[in-house]
Amino acid sequence: MNPKPRVEIEYCTQCHFVLRAGWFAQELLSTFGDDLGAVALVPGSGGIFEVRLNGEVLWNKKAAGRYPEPKEIKQLIRDRIDPSRDLGHSDRKS
Repeated sequence: MNPKPRVEIEYCTQCHFVLRAGWFAQELLSTFGDDLGAVALVPGSGGIFEVRLNGEVLWNKKAAGRYPEPKEIKQLIRDRIDPSRDLGHSDRKS
C-alpha cells in the first residue's frame, strides 16, 4: 500500500505568515479530504512561504515573487495525485 501524499507548508514566523499557511491548509483539506495523508505547517524564517508535496517544491514565494492563489496550489497537487479530478470552480478555464 502506498502512503498518502503529504503536503508541507513552510511559513515565516517572523513575518506572521501562519494565518495564510493555516488558510491554505484548510483549503487543501477541504478540497482533497481523505486523499492526503497530512497537511503540515512548518515554522520557518527569512520570509519563507513554500508549499511542498512529498518533498517536491510546488511553490516558493521568493522564486515566484508572489504568494500563490489557492487554486494554483490545488491544481499543482491535483495534477500530481489525481490528474482526472475535477476541481470545479477552482479548475483551469478550458
